[in-house]
Amino acid sequence: MSGVAGTALRRPGPAAQGHLAMVGFSALVAGSFSLGAMVANDISPSALTAARFLVAALVLGAVVLAGPGFRRAHLRAPWRFVILGGTIGFYFVLMFEGLKTASAVSTAAVFTLTPVMTALFGWWFLRQVTTPRMAFALAIGAAGALWVIFRADLGALIAFEVGYGEAVYFVGCIAHSAFTPLLRRFNRGEPATVTITLVMVAGFVLLALFGWSDVAATDWTALSPLVWITLFYTAILASAATFFLLQFAALRLPSAKVMAYTYLTPAWIILWELALGQGVPGVMVLPGIALIVLALVMLLRQD
Repeated sequence: MSGVAGTALRRPGPAAQGHLAMVGFSALVAGSFSLGAMVANDISPSALTAARFLVAALVLGAVVLAGPGFRRAHLRAPWRFVILGGTIGFYFVLMFEGLKTASAVSTAAVFTLTPVMTALFGWWFLRQVTTPRMAFALAIGAAGALWVIFRADLGALIAFEVGYGEAVYFVGCIAHSAFTPLLRRFNRGEPATVTITLVMVAGFVLLALFGWSDVAATDWTALSPLVWITLFYTAILASAATFFLLQFAALRLPSAKVMAYTYLTPAWIILWELALGQGVPGVMVLPGIALIVLALVMLLRQD
């Protein structure tokens, strides 16, 4: 009996831990879309992203100092963190720029296109091969994403009438797709908290340099409480926590499978929108969301 109980309480294996991390990742990321859409026109994307990176770096830096600490070996090849920080900073700036005109649900649908692009970057950087079954599942998810992005309007799909916000955010998603396999490619054994702290520091420095005019022009004392809530949520939960979860999962799962969990984001966002009183998308986009969820199920059934 004790053996059975011990088996039932056995710690999940590395792959299962990676999957659980990405469930939390998708839920936390969804919140940044809903909150970001509510404040996107109240603060510059560059200023908001620079501030969130600074807060995230301070919080994570305190965690590192209280735990493993920084070592000289962690600073080997610092160009790695500059590339990673610039890549993810570019993504977040374009995310908030896109949210100025696009809805949270439609941008989340664009986000679900990242697994396809991540699979390509995963092969390029890591030579990870996508199986035919996985490719089919990714194609189904992409079809569902397009259905939502074009709001179930076949005429708009045929004419490829993409909104400005969705188009801007798609460019950012290309950067995000490269970020995941690069995390694994550049890792040299550093703890996840150390890596993400250094990425946040590098991202903040780059944004402070290239977006200083926006940062200096922002009246920080006049920002609304909702902007500050969004800032700290995105800094602590949607940056520090999700980057840790992303690296944790990226070291245990193939890159394409890690990013497959982005397929959960539109479903989470519908719950976030309901909780925030923002309403839900029309019933016509639900088939697209169903295809996205089906793609996730197909990818996970391989395990």
